[in-house]
Amino acid sequence: MKENLPLSATEMVAALNSGKVSALELCDDAIARIDDDVELNAVVVKDFDRAREQAKLADQAIRRKERKPLLGVPMTVKESFNVAGLPTSWGLTTYANNIAQEDAVAVTRLKSAGAIILGKTNVAQALGDFESNNPVYGRTVNPIDRSRTPGGSSGGSAAALAAGLVPLELGSDIGGSIRAPAHFCGVMGHKSTYGLIPIRGHELSNFAVAPDPLAVIGPMARSAEDLQLALNVLAGPDDWQQSAYRLELRPAKLSNPQGLRVLVVKDHPIIPTSAEVAHAVDVAAERLRLQGALISENTTLVPDLKAIHGNYVAILRTIISRGMPVAEAPLTAHQWMTLMDRRLYWQQQWKVLFDSVDVIIAPAFSRSAFAHLSAPNMASTQIEIDGQLSMYRDQLAWSGLATLVGLPATVAPVCKNEQGLPLGVQVIGPLFDDASTIKVAGWIANS
Repeated sequence: MKENLPLSATEMVAALNSGKVSALELCDDAIARIDDDVELNAVVVKDFDRAREQAKLADQAIRRKERKPLLGVPMTVKESFNVAGLPTSWGLTTYANNIAQEDAVAVTRLKSAGAIILGKTNVAQALGDFESNNPVYGRTVNPIDRSRTPGGSSGGSAAALAAGLVPLELGSDIGGSIRAPAHFCGVMGHKSTYGLIPIRGHELSNFAVAPDPLAVIGPMARSAEDLQLALNVLAGPDDWQQSAYRLELRPAKLSNPQGLRVLVVKDHPIIPTSAEVAHAVDVAAERLRLQGALISENTTLVPDLKAIHGNYVAILRTIISRGMPVAEAPLTAHQWMTLMDRRLYWQQQWKVLFDSVDVIIAPAFSRSAFAHLSAPNMASTQIEIDGQLSMYRDQLAWSGLATLVGLPATVAPVCKNEQGLPLGVQVIGPLFDDASTIKVAGWIANS
């Protein structure tokens, strides 16, 4: 892993606009970093020739005094996003030669903002694992400790950021796929409010797929400033809705932590929280307290986390089994609507809680990055948490906290354990208050 990480996206934009560096130089530097670290196996689909041509065009535009939010910034995107001319397989051999015909909406927005797409990063097979390993591209390793997982399913994204290959990434999250890798690799990741960023083009086929009620996409980076920069580019209604309404992102509630109402949640009825992760949550809360935040551990108003997890898993199981043969009988329409009714109920309960607190700080995952598993199975694999065995599937619990009801959640790196492995927390906020969770995560990470 490179000790001297390159510039952030925000710093790159400033350097480009001032003429201190060219887009082609930044592009070539990123390509060299990727080629120098083959073992990492983070960037698995490379589009370097097109990227270099786009970098040259970006330099011409900058010389004409054109200014765009990401003009000339090299980045990668998760393999599961369609990029015209590149394969989208989700790590499945059946789709290894599935070439996208057009860009995902989010990719189009990044390109329109001037970003240079270098290629695509590795994923868990079918996006369904806390490892990023699949028969199409192989395994991605954690740049901090290569014997361990970088997380999944956006593990290639987090590894690329942590290794300094790129400053910015585009991930997706339905079961912690942005948040767990960010936590494992010591970077920042933002699970956006449900519906804030169009998800069209994050699919295996070249035809429309109805969106599910849980999955979102969001930026990943090494700084809160870069997360917000990318979110400003990505957020807004899908193209076919833009003639009907426009989106104006709500600014962060506070400009500094003074008076920020923070609720700390460290325990979950489904899984144990490791001592090291609980310590990271305490450290994050203390950093905010020292800056004037009001810290509470009174979880009386927190909704029933066990019931929320059950609702979340039932919906998730239905989503991931769509179009696939399943042993159990599929849900009826009435059963599905009952799950949706309960989801709305829990949204209302969170709304009550957020009338009295601004953000929640909670674990992003139950433990630090674990050693690579040969063939993990959600139904039977177990991992160790402070000497106790815990079901692999239950590690979804901390993810479901925000996912079920569509809340924004930003992961911030906090500290490292005795082995040097990163430990992070997730900052959860009310619906569409994405700017606040990013801002608070930045205060934690920068302290």
